Amino acid sequence: MDSNVLIAGFGGQGVLFIGQLLANACMNEGLNVTWSPAYGAEMRGGTVNCTVCMSDDEVACAFVDKPENVIALNEPSFERFESKIRPGGIMVVNSSLVKSAPSRKDITYKFVPMTDIAHKSGHEKMANIVSLGVFLKSFPVVTTESIVSLMKNKLTGKKAQMLEGNIQALNSGYSAV
Repeated sequence: MDSNVLIAGFGGQGVLFIGQLLANACMNEGLNVTWSPAYGAEMRGGTVNCTVCMSDDEVACAFVDKPENVIALNEPSFERFESKIRPGGIMVVNSSLVKSAPSRKDITYKFVPMTDIAHKSGHEKMANIVSLGVFLKSFPVVTTESIVSLMKNKLTGKKAQMLEGNIQALNSGYSAV
């Protein structure tokens, strides 16, 4: 196995968090992985993305010009990265915020209203976790159990109150495909 995913959205949407979850889950399941963030000078509201490269072999380079898979949490990310996906790749799209129509026939699109799903469950800020569930159903590189285990370790202290909502959001995304 040798693959990658580019995750993109606005700062504050949890792009880097789900990239870290995925990278750590890959390591826990015995894959070699790199996680590489990229963001603008703005803290919240600016653009942010990260790339997770995963492989059975060593990962030689974290830079990916043509990602195999993309998770686009907003319209600017959809517009920027749709044309860059390798033929045969998957694009997971938050259709709550992306209104553009797909323009390619050589990739698979997964349009899911992630923000709406998160909002209906009472956890609007967890659309990122919904997107991770959609991605894992579409590209099962790791198990959802690995992600849940990591969330249990990361969401402690004041953040522990968000654990059940995150688990629900992950499962909702996984079921939405």
